[in-house]
Amino acid sequence: MSHLFLDVSNQVATISLDNPPQNRLAEQMIGELQEVLTAISRSDARAVLLRADGPDFSFGGDILPWDGMSNAELRSLFERYLSAFNRFERLPLPVIAAVQGLCFGGGLELALRADIVFAGESARFGHPEQTLGIATMLGGIYRVAQQAGRFLAAEWAFTSEPVRADTMERFGVVNRVVPDRDLLEQANAFALKLAKGPTRAHAAHKALLRSWATGGVDAADDALFDIAMPLFDTEDAKVGLTSAIKAANAGKPRPAVEFKGR
Repeated sequence: MSHLFLDVSNQVATISLDNPPQNRLAEQMIGELQEVLTAISRSDARAVLLRADGPDFSFGGDILPWDGMSNAELRSLFERYLSAFNRFERLPLPVIAAVQGLCFGGGLELALRADIVFAGESARFGHPEQTLGIATMLGGIYRVAQQAGRFLAAEWAFTSEPVRADTMERFGVVNRVVPDRDLLEQANAFALKLAKGPTRAHAAHKALLRSWATGGVDAADDALFDIAMPLFDTEDAKVGLTSAIKAANAGKPRPAVEFKGR
């Protein structure tokens, strides 16, 4: 039975976690995520929504199969997870995560790969790995540090204490906290809005942010023109710039542009 489901509608690809009761990220999910990402690349999707069925987003990885595995086998498993998660993170589309309930361990590390995170008021985030005597195996601690700073990332990882959604919002890990009943509606509306935007420009901004994250401002400056200049040849930029210039010359407000994503 599948643990991941994909629906593409109105140019939004919705990925749903569904492995009750805790939406544990079992090994099966790695291949399913890779297949879903391939399907998205072949679709007309221009934005992605990551969500989960049930009361909780995810309790994290399924640790039961780890019993009896050698260190080499575990490393191979984690490398496959990391490869799939990184591929998800590098999608050339805006990705919105909608998180409710508990979002722990690998579930948090998956949500951190999104560009925008909406959280329900019930959401709680945490790194339970410390209680097992292991580290965050899929890049969780330093991705939190990238958003909230080293000291908070260390505290949250060292203690494994659940962190409230409003605290995560205050420190920049979560974009918006909304009532649970409105979570999916608002996250989907935001994804629909981004799906109507300049898709190639969204991809360029993701690439620039990745350059900055890996090498700082200097690296992003070095990559800037190679990434951004090709946008001037896109249909969206030509339409957007032409309409803005015409409006400026006529002394009129800039009209809304219907971007095509190309």
